[in-house]
Amino acid sequence: MNSLIVNGNSLPNIPWEDRPASSNPERELMWRYSGNPIIPRNLTTHSNSIFNSAVVPFKGAFAGVFRCDDTARHMDIHAGRSRDGINWEIGDKPIQFIKTDPALPDSDYKYDPRVIFIEDRYYIIWCNGYHGPNLGIGYTYDFEKFHQMENALMPYNRNGALFPRKIGKNYAMFSRPSDSGHTPFGDIFYSESPDLIYWGKHRHVMAPSGGWQSTKVGAGPCPIETSEGWLLFYHGVLTSCNGFVYSFSAALLDIDQPWKVIARANPYIICPKEIYELAGDVPNVTFPCAALIDQDTNKIAIYYGCADTVTGLVFGKVDEIVDWIKKNRM
Repeated sequence: MNSLIVNGNSLPNIPWEDRPASSNPERELMWRYSGNPIIPRNLTTHSNSIFNSAVVPFKGAFAGVFRCDDTARHMDIHAGRSRDGINWEIGDKPIQFIKTDPALPDSDYKYDPRVIFIEDRYYIIWCNGYHGPNLGIGYTYDFEKFHQMENALMPYNRNGALFPRKIGKNYAMFSRPSDSGHTPFGDIFYSESPDLIYWGKHRHVMAPSGGWQSTKVGAGPCPIETSEGWLLFYHGVLTSCNGFVYSFSAALLDIDQPWKVIARANPYIICPKEIYELAGDVPNVTFPCAALIDQDTNKIAIYYGCADTVTGLVFGKVDEIVDWIKKNRM
């Protein structure tokens, strides 16, 4: 029996499908849901695409915040609910945030959210448009009323992922400082805050390394605490002769100093392979944003954006993933 401990919750109703007989464990660490994509591009009345979205357990079922680009190609985030984590109802209208300070500036756009429960509420972090991309933060108690806080960091920044608990006395997050364009570079950085408003103690975590992650890397789902360290799924980008290719893999980070990498996998776990990942508004994209875990069984389900158009699910076992990282470290 594997001795790995996952610090999370029991989730007996985690969306799940056993590994198919046709899947070779030596080749496929994680396997795709046979019903992918689970969220089509037009699930809301005016959506052109629904992808790069975040899901959490909520009151015995599931809730989430979803990136919905409308048919004018405006980017915004919508709230959604599901009984089983697979079949979703998503609001037709974007979330109308209540500003915690009336002087907070309006957003030009919102996209690529992550959601995490910290202490007594669900925090949302997203790429927020204010003189370029930066990180917006908000919270909700019930996925009906949402509050917006101050932007976390100055432009330009993307791929914010909050930790589920404080590191020492401070809240913590990963981000990827960027530029005003399509970011032809990108390293992951760590930051801390005493109040989720003022951020500092910035530390470098990892840089692009080559191969499938040679152009840029960015945090995926919020970090997962295990007895082996923080488990971080992250996306990496390759610049090919035909454009960008987005794949994802995982790394283990020190539990007390999460900017220190214990082990980082050299191969990818998932890369664009299926037609819904290869073809879409932005081809060749598999982009993870959320993970559900049952600590009792080590089951994990990852929600990921496919070709910037639809949303898919992949499954695996946390203990197997951690062992694989250590065996395949770069």
